[in-house]
Amino acid sequence: MEQNLSLNLHVLTARLDRAADRILRAGHGISYNRFLALTLVGELGASTQRTLAEYLGVTEPSVSRMTGVLAADGLLDVQPDPAGGNRRRLSLTDEGKRRVASIRQEFEDRLAAV
Repeated sequence: MEQNLSLNLHVLTARLDRAADRILRAGHGISYNRFLALTLVGELGASTQRTLAEYLGVTEPSVSRMTGVLAADGLLDVQPDPAGGNRRRLSLTDEGKRRVASIRQEFEDRLAAV
């Protein structure tokens, strides 16, 4: 069977994503996608839902639902954009910053072991 680098890369990435999701759900009660969203908001500073959707590679309605859940959990602050329109500005709450920081190192160590 011929080696297919693009397929192997896809399989590896999918396995790592699933492993990351299992680790975070079991140890911290948060999905990998939500942890990644919080991390991206923290790394990007105050961002918009559109920017977050682009970074995550998902639709804006999907990010809107996700940010609603994260805001309800007290991890994310979602405010109307001062520039107007239907845009929303995102920033981590103090609890969101604390949660990302507390999970990050342990998660990265565990994922490296996978």
